[in-house]
Amino acid sequence: MAELIREIEAADIPQLHDLMKLVFGDGAWKAIERLGGMTNHSYKITRADGQEYLVRIPGEGTEEMINRPDERKSTELACRLGIDAPLLYFGDDGRKVMRFIHDPRPMSEEVMRRKENLLQAAAIFHKLHNCGEDTGVRFEVFEMAALYEKIIRDGGVAFYDDYEAVKNTVMRIKAEVDKDGEAPRVPCHNDSLVGNWVLDGDGKLYLIDWEYSGMNEAMWDLSCLSIEAVYTPEDDLELLNAYYCREAGVEERKRFVAAKLYVDYLWTLWGLTRVPFDGQFMQDYADGRYDRLKKNIEAYKALR
Repeated sequence: MAELIREIEAADIPQLHDLMKLVFGDGAWKAIERLGGMTNHSYKITRADGQEYLVRIPGEGTEEMINRPDERKSTELACRLGIDAPLLYFGDDGRKVMRFIHDPRPMSEEVMRRKENLLQAAAIFHKLHNCGEDTGVRFEVFEMAALYEKIIRDGGVAFYDDYEAVKNTVMRIKAEVDKDGEAPRVPCHNDSLVGNWVLDGDGKLYLIDWEYSGMNEAMWDLSCLSIEAVYTPEDDLELLNAYYCREAGVEERKRFVAAKLYVDYLWTLWGLTRVPFDGQFMQDYADGRYDRLKKNIEAYKALR
């Protein structure tokens, strides 16, 4: 899906100067470029010495849904693991400064479907999920869904006519998948859309933007990537086998497909929460998620 691109906002300039001064001792830069993004205001800033930095100012309304100190914990973990760029500053308000990943290549669904990048993504997830750390940050999908429902109602945004029936179906599938116990919770990114992957000039893949990160079941990350990069069934199998370093079992494949339902269920609601801020763009985003959710429910029912 295309990103929402905006021009440099004049109101951001004082904040950017303040961040430069806080991190480097002066507020100067040689060049500035607004980057794409759906909620935050992110910039590439080049200093006089030629060093490049990624600077983020949180978007309007995000404070209702994102705990920035929690995000910082996961960002710091990712940086220690070497799967994101070095972090220079992360404030309690969510402003951050990081090294800009050098010579980033254009990213697209097709790029993420290339075997070499699919395998790198599997290795990144395997490293993250098996690092043995507990960030103490909970990513409780259905608690978040309840929060988003409240925000939607408070914002006066309409739910879909068949929403309650679809929600009940998702919950029945979850109960079936978890009949022998829920999957272990591990550190997860939770928002591995194509725009959150960066391929540098040397062909190394990074996973960025940890706003929704937290302890979750591992299959969420893999399913999210599959959805966003429009993986084929063959791609899905290759991703799972690379992740497990062996052939994935039947139950593992079922959890993977079920996680696709949870992903689209939650992000449909998230999209609706953003409609008062971003209008039709986010309504279209939510509609697309919801349509795919219903199609994948049928796909899950067809599994044997």
